Amino acid sequence: MKVNYLQVDETGYSGDEKGVHANLQIAVILLFVQTNFKHAYLCDLTKKWFVDKIIVITGAAGFIGSCLLQKLNDEKLTNLLLVDDFSNPLKNKNLAEKKFKEKIHRDDFSAWFEKNAGQVEFVYHLGARTDTTEQDTAIFDRLNLNYSKAIWNICSTNGIPLVYASSAATYGLGEHGYDDRHNIVPKLKPLNPYGISKNDFDHWALRQSGELPHPSSLIPHSSPPFWAGLKFFNVYGPNEYHKGRMASVIFHTVKQIRETGGMKLFRSHRPGIADGHQSRDFIYVKDVVDVCWFFYKNRKNSGLYNVGTGEARTFLDLAVNTFRAMDLEPNISFIDTPEDIRETYQYFTEANMAKLRTAGYEQPFHSLEEGVEDYVKNYLLNEKNW
Repeated sequence: MKVNYLQVDETGYSGDEKGVHANLQIAVILLFVQTNFKHAYLCDLTKKWFVDKIIVITGAAGFIGSCLLQKLNDEKLTNLLLVDDFSNPLKNKNLAEKKFKEKIHRDDFSAWFEKNAGQVEFVYHLGARTDTTEQDTAIFDRLNLNYSKAIWNICSTNGIPLVYASSAATYGLGEHGYDDRHNIVPKLKPLNPYGISKNDFDHWALRQSGELPHPSSLIPHSSPPFWAGLKFFNVYGPNEYHKGRMASVIFHTVKQIRETGGMKLFRSHRPGIADGHQSRDFIYVKDVVDVCWFFYKNRKNSGLYNVGTGEARTFLDLAVNTFRAMDLEPNISFIDTPEDIRETYQYFTEANMAKLRTAGYEQPFHSLEEGVEDYVKNYLLNEKNW
């Protein structure tokens, strides 16, 4: 059978019109091929040309992952593959009324990704074991370190951009400050196995990308075309109902106020720091997912980035603002910090945000007052998800 090729005459079309015109002609050609040739591989080819590529979110049923899913839905993106273990009914409520293409169990994802990497446009790797009290390093090696390496390697081989979750827990006691410069990563001393696992992966990623020297100069650099490791500081906000002990102080404050009328904060065990004046860089989860979206739209300047507000606030501030959001007078007392976390408790964190700003991120962050009010009034008091 003779195929008469279409002759393209672009005279008189603007640049945008030429692109549309050319795409329409390609569509006509492929439709002609699919109609006239019954070979399965040709039909598959035409399908692949017109199927939007997938965005992957690991940890998708969790706190930050489910909020990112909502953000992407708000940006009209629904061709999303969700990765998690999906065994926790409370976590699964985070997915209610959200739009996505498919779910896959985390244990099956690596094999699926190896086989179907060509379908993937972008990966958000937010899944991890985040319990800072867990002492079994084997769990962190499997879920935080080796699992992340597998995802990195597949992204590298297939040219897929990757954004992954690191943590401010990597900074330990802050001996080297809270600066996201790459050269301090080998010097950092995290205080628990969770922080160690996150810092170990950051260090490995920097070596793989050539940002830090590799122990063996014979090993070639291998990294995604763009990657960002986001060092999340103290994130709070909706969709953390499943986190139990690891949920934010705001969540626990509302819960305690409802049950007892008051809130108990951890007493300070460090000279010179008053009770309740332990300070953290608290960031609202809606700001966190805005940063994640920024890196989807701006895929340049790979590296590690702090994700905080740049301003430390006290736990006392946090609790007082929670009472105010509930239209109540503060009723706060203090209890000893549990012994299993006392020695590894961070008394201060504050992100240096200059690097993210230099990369072009211009949006303002919610103040603590703004974030707490939105979280308490629009979600916690009504037990709503985002």
